[in-house]
Amino acid sequence: MTAPAARPAPPRRAPVGGSFLAGAAGRLLPQSVPFRYFGAATVFHLAAWLVLLFSADQWPAWRGGLGWPLAALHLLTLGTLLASAIGASLQLLPVATRQPVRWPRLAALLWWAYVPGVALLAAGMGAARPAWLGLGAALVIGALLPFALLLGLNLRAARGMAGVVLHGWGAQAALALLLASAAALVALWLGHPLLPRDAARGVHLVAGVFGWMGLLAFGLSYVLLPMFTLGRVPDDGRQRQAGAVALLAVALAVAAPLAPSATVPLRAAALLAGAAALLLHLRLMRAVQATAMRRDLGIAGRLINGGWAGLALTLVAAAAALAAPDGSLAGSVFGRLFGLAAVAGWLLTFLLGVLQRILPFLAAMHAAQGRRRPPTPSALTLPHALAWHAAAHALALALLALGLALSSAALLRAAGAVGSVGALAFASFVAVLLLRTRKASTEAPAGPSR
Repeated sequence: MTAPAARPAPPRRAPVGGSFLAGAAGRLLPQSVPFRYFGAATVFHLAAWLVLLFSADQWPAWRGGLGWPLAALHLLTLGTLLASAIGASLQLLPVATRQPVRWPRLAALLWWAYVPGVALLAAGMGAARPAWLGLGAALVIGALLPFALLLGLNLRAARGMAGVVLHGWGAQAALALLLASAAALVALWLGHPLLPRDAARGVHLVAGVFGWMGLLAFGLSYVLLPMFTLGRVPDDGRQRQAGAVALLAVALAVAAPLAPSATVPLRAAALLAGAAALLLHLRLMRAVQATAMRRDLGIAGRLINGGWAGLALTLVAAAAALAAPDGSLAGSVFGRLFGLAAVAGWLLTFLLGVLQRILPFLAAMHAAQGRRRPPTPSALTLPHALAWHAAAHALALALLALGLALSSAALLRAAGAVGSVGALAFASFVAVLLLRTRKASTEAPAGPSR
């Protein structure tokens, strides 16, 4: 008799988004570590809109030099986006990679250099004080180097989530380029040029917006969206494919300002690769939502979707600028709209949607320790403030786009006012969240049941 044929192994099912949270409590940092970065990001968010409100007259004539428009931009990029990315990556990547953060005290100490450094850097840019700018940049770079070490150690020891790890290493490489180009720009403002201005600015823009922040946003989406929706995590192979295309797009875009004779074809190739990377990423996100048990994420979901739409508009604006006679982003209307769509339309909108979900989730996890009936994330949330914020954010971006297109200081001032209202609403959400979390944490845990 012949032996019966072996049955084929059943196909391996993708894990559900919440599955990697098993044992996550042991990998949580002290609550004060990530939340001090999120708190600073909230304050800098408000500060950026206030700077726009009070310096709107300077914006129509601004062409990229020192001044309050540059300060507002860096309050958003360094103060809001990067500070949030530090807090999120220090807390969420260890959860995804199943590796605790090395030296949590170092992560806490870096805040004391990074946040004052951002404030001093922005003040130096706004007041055109190169010495302040240089000192602030030194503090920021001095904080980001140890942070990069902490992140690299976590990625190196990662177990699982290969697609997230690939995006993480790509973001690390972009962070190195970001810091090098930042140092070159500061040296230029201090009178010691290391790179041509256009090359340094081009690398700085691409490495910061699309390299560091963009790759990190794509990579963490494979953790966050399945976790928020309780959908299935995308296949690692497809994550790596999408990540490889995104890395190619960033590499081509970085090379463009460094090769003046081939800038236009390199930008065109980067644009095509970027569009392909976005389509692949959205296809994976759609697959997550198709398997989700919780498909409606409310206001947060609409902001996240708005962020992806902002990235699509960024590519459209880049294509329009590329089709212009000189193919340049600098100084053109499409160049201004490109910067707005990339920084505020894509990254800021996406981040604010994510934070609406991350902050209550992390706060509830911390409050749950040692308690049988911990507070739910919804019990810690102030929904009316989030609704006010979302409406004001959308209106502020529309006014800002119109003001930049028409070079209208009045519209820009209105954008600053509406954006400030939205930022105050978001800050009230964060403040109430922290107060409710503190109250829940100080209440005596329930005694054993009889």
